[in-house]
Amino acid sequence: MQDFLLIWNKYMIMAVQAFLVVGIAIFLYHLVKLMTTRDYKAKYDYINKNEINYLWYAILAIIIAGVVYANTLFIESTPLWFFVRIFVSVSMGMIVGVLFLNSLKFYYPFQVEKRLKKLRYTPRISPKSGKPMKLMSEDEEDVYLDEGMQAEEDVFSVDYDVWLDEETGFTKIEKYAGHLHALECTECSYLTYKVVREEVLVSPTTMQEGELDKHYKCTYCGHKGRKTFKIAQLTETGESLAMGNS
Repeated sequence: MQDFLLIWNKYMIMAVQAFLVVGIAIFLYHLVKLMTTRDYKAKYDYINKNEINYLWYAILAIIIAGVVYANTLFIESTPLWFFVRIFVSVSMGMIVGVLFLNSLKFYYPFQVEKRLKKLRYTPRISPKSGKPMKLMSEDEEDVYLDEGMQAEEDVFSVDYDVWLDEETGFTKIEKYAGHLHALECTECSYLTYKVVREEVLVSPTTMQEGELDKHYKCTYCGHKGRKTFKIAQLTETGESLAMGNS
């Protein structure tokens, strides 16, 4: 048993080093990406889409390294203690992982949102004059948006920011996610394709699934369409869940 543990510890130390390197590498890559991304909008998009995921991957790798290292602390052991040690260390690692994951999912986003807001509203520098540009108000920006863009804003699927260089007339339009979900229209390609009506074709029962028709309409070009979704069978309490496309 002692010889086995010596070999086990040798390979576990190598695994610890590997996971530490991976975790630190992910974190450093994230920092380098942040520091080298100069454009405010590009940095906004990168943080919004990737930061929490990269931090979680880095933390997860380090937690795994800690769990593996905990299994190298003792050499003299019985087979029973060996498996107990593995179980306890993995359990502790899972608890720590859940704590970090919940923090990243429910608390850290508030900090991210503050940074994103600062990035979004930091004055842009005009490439034409080198001076700070002015952010247009909701009323002023419509002059610089085409009809499709205005339609996207009207249904709150997209929010556009228009920055104006008052000296040269140069404008920069930035696109952000809106408050309400809309799909991309297959006809005009704008994010203005929304559900306008739902119709239950077949009511679900405890014996069979139901069917739901969703009717869509593009608020820009008027294109219409529909999709049929399955409705899960009713449970004993009379509740059901939509399953997906048929």
